[in-house]
Amino acid sequence: MKLNELKAAEGSRSSRSRIGRGRGSKGKTAGRGQKGQKARSKTRLGFEGGQMPLYRQMPKRGFSNINRKEYAVVNLASLNQFDDGADVTPESLADAGLVKNVKFGIKVLGDGDLTKKLTVKANKFSKSAQSAIENAGGKIEVI
Repeated sequence: MKLNELKAAEGSRSSRSRIGRGRGSKGKTAGRGQKGQKARSKTRLGFEGGQMPLYRQMPKRGFSNINRKEYAVVNLASLNQFDDGADVTPESLADAGLVKNVKFGIKVLGDGDLTKKLTVKANKFSKSAQSAIENAGGKIEVI
């Protein structure tokens, strides 16, 4: 058998022509009509036919700092669930379900009252949280 002798199996290809459906059914313009924008390839996303696109009409506001560090936040009131004299570490906070997504570390904020003496280990502390922990008899350790 040679390449020029290859043939499709009997009945595998339909030779039926779509009668009365114009030239598009037999190829040529593929049903897109003659020339023009709609006959050519697709336009880019957001293209409005030459009119100024909506995304360019809207004013730009603000900016996003690519070097921003987002700390997981823990308030003092939520530290009361630990036992008196316990070491509060990022691992123990995660086990307790107080922090979920720790990318750059943990920051302790001074919202609420702390009634227990704890040793808190975190990346950052607000001044009010630092004074509240020390006033309760605990210690802070910056990791």
